Amino acid sequence: MFPMAGDQLPSIGWAGFLDWQYMLQSFLALVLATVLGAVIAFHPTTARTIDTREEAELPKVYIMYALVGAVIGEIVLKYGMVVGFVIFGLGGLMRFRTDTASTRDTSRLIIVTLAGLIAGLNLPHFAVMSTAFAWVMIYIFDGHPVCSLEVRQIPEGRVKQAAEAYRGVLAELGCKLIKESKSFSKNRIDYVFRAPRRASQEALHRALCDRVPMDVRGEIEWEIE
Repeated sequence: MFPMAGDQLPSIGWAGFLDWQYMLQSFLALVLATVLGAVIAFHPTTARTIDTREEAELPKVYIMYALVGAVIGEIVLKYGMVVGFVIFGLGGLMRFRTDTASTRDTSRLIIVTLAGLIAGLNLPHFAVMSTAFAWVMIYIFDGHPVCSLEVRQIPEGRVKQAAEAYRGVLAELGCKLIKESKSFSKNRIDYVFRAPRRASQEALHRALCDRVPMDVRGEIEWEIE
């Protein structure tokens, strides 16, 4: 039975780390939510519709929001709708009073807010578990950042050759190409790709400038999440 508005919420505290059954159940709930989110996020038709870096980042955002939903579900299951209304209020506050740069940052903001709420509800075991789970997911997702590369002012009539040259260098650098778009009228190429885990923008930029032949080289403009 869920606690009513005037009831005192149950307190578990640090003894919760000894409740292995609850820990296992909660962990499996987080895993299931992540898997189900990934099933939708990486739908076979998704890759064919990616045109921008933001669209390439969406699958990880979907998965993180699935994780957020699982965390909220576990809290509400434990404490009832009283806490559900609190979470709803926090969501409204973040929606209208917080300015984040991207949906990725918004999902992280929600995760850390929920972690703080769980800790405040005296559920340190679930707070630690959900935070550790989210940390691992962020490490996996952001280990290969999605980059948007725009190559402009390519020599007249050399767009096709330039595309082959830049594509080849990106492959040599270990980048996974997601989208390539050529504009012959504007002498421009747009790339969306995943960079290697340990590669920096400076190193990638220097390699592209050094390895792409001068006769097909253009001006590079970056955008990295």
